[in-house]
Amino acid sequence: MRRRDVTEVRALLAGGADPDAYDVEGVPVLCLAVAAHHEPLVEALLAAGADPLRRLPDGTTPLLRAVAAGSVPLTETLAGHRVPLPAPDREELLAYARHWADTGAEAGLRRLTGLTGPVTRVRAEDAEVSRWWEEVALGGLTVRDTHLAVLTALEARYGLRTPFDDLVARALAHPDRDHAVWSEVVFTLGRRLDEETWQWSRDLLDHPGRPHRLLGADVLLGLVLGDPMTGRDPFGDRADQLLPWAEQEEDAEVLAVVLDALTHGRSPETEALGLSYVTHPDPRVRALVPDCLERDGRSVARRASLAVVLTLVDDPDPDVRAALCHWLRHYRGPEPEAGDALLALTHDPRQRIRAHAVSGLALRDDPRCVAAEQRIGPVGEDLSGDEVLFDVWRYQERRRRAAGAG
Repeated sequence: MRRRDVTEVRALLAGGADPDAYDVEGVPVLCLAVAAHHEPLVEALLAAGADPLRRLPDGTTPLLRAVAAGSVPLTETLAGHRVPLPAPDREELLAYARHWADTGAEAGLRRLTGLTGPVTRVRAEDAEVSRWWEEVALGGLTVRDTHLAVLTALEARYGLRTPFDDLVARALAHPDRDHAVWSEVVFTLGRRLDEETWQWSRDLLDHPGRPHRLLGADVLLGLVLGDPMTGRDPFGDRADQLLPWAEQEEDAEVLAVVLDALTHGRSPETEALGLSYVTHPDPRVRALVPDCLERDGRSVARRASLAVVLTLVDDPDPDVRAALCHWLRHYRGPEPEAGDALLALTHDPRQRIRAHAVSGLALRDDPRCVAAEQRIGPVGEDLSGDEVLFDVWRYQERRRRAAGAG
């Protein structure tokens, strides 16, 4: 099964193949799938009855091998296959995760292989969730540098409240918002909707170190957003408390995260602050300016504020123009300037911006959307099936029904 894709494997399993079979070299097929980080194949084997706790000659199990591989998704999938996981297996799992977290990817590989030569490191990423990690390889084995994330996820899964400072140290070992370890720490702390976590995270904003402030801002953003699973957002009305830090922060990335949190507050001061950043040198900051106008669910912006925001239609950065287009598409104010800005964006070099701008015109019942639709051009896979492509048709249907009713 080493070279078979998941469709072929599912067919074999449906035909009666043993999901706990070994390959010609004596390696269980589930372990081969884990070593290859092949999530669909792992799920197919588990669904067919493969045992994630089957003890292997070296004393490990497929679940423990997922931990060694440094894969949070695979570890969670295998650990969740038996709910609840028996207590002895759970304790062994946590101890093994701590061992790998303490040892690290390179040293762990050297222990497994007994080799002393150089390792290879390749950056890999999951574009769907905007996370990246390093894949570290030695002697034919490859693991990810995300064992701290695996440990963090398992501790949270089994109700262990890891000390705040320990989690901070884990994130700062990979000081990048998109690294899988940093993301897992932020996700874990962002679900601790308690006063202690809010205060400690806010204290990080006063730290002289930029990574500490960035982490504090990232966690505070998570706390402001609340828990999407339960709908709880006890700190949503506290976003405005972050205004002093947004006013004094000089690092663009930290500022952008704090400003993002502020856009979920209700203070009129946020609008003035946001507008002051319309010419900020960093596009991540400029892209958040339109959202600063949305206060208290208001559907109509002050004309002077709207005029400032609409200057972004000519911004040199496509992500800023995309953010403006997204905001305008949902903006329901009657000002003709808003429609004119959307019309200008239908000429944008980026097809996605053109498509969303045309959609925005259609949602405003602006007849110019019909001619502008031709500027979208043939769509590729990234846009195929996107609902925005049907908004002109819906506009025309509304017009047709209105004419028939008249």
